[in-house]
Amino acid sequence: MSQSRAHHDYMLLEQLRREASMKRIPVSEAVEDMKAYVTAHQDEDCLLVGFTSQKANPYREKSSCDII
Repeated sequence: MSQSRAHHDYMLLEQLRREASMKRIPVSEAVEDMKAYVTAHQDEDCLLVGFTSQKANPYREKSSCDII
């Protein structure tokens, strides 16, 4: 086996070890956490409540300058 292949396999093994040691939670728990976060922050979400002014809206149509 070439040295670069061995290095690649070693790096892959290390990555798999890191992923295996991660704390995991059930999807149902993650969804409940996400729903709680969204509900708690919905008053700050400009896509739900709108923007304070047209200038604060990054999605507004950009005006163009026409010289006649």
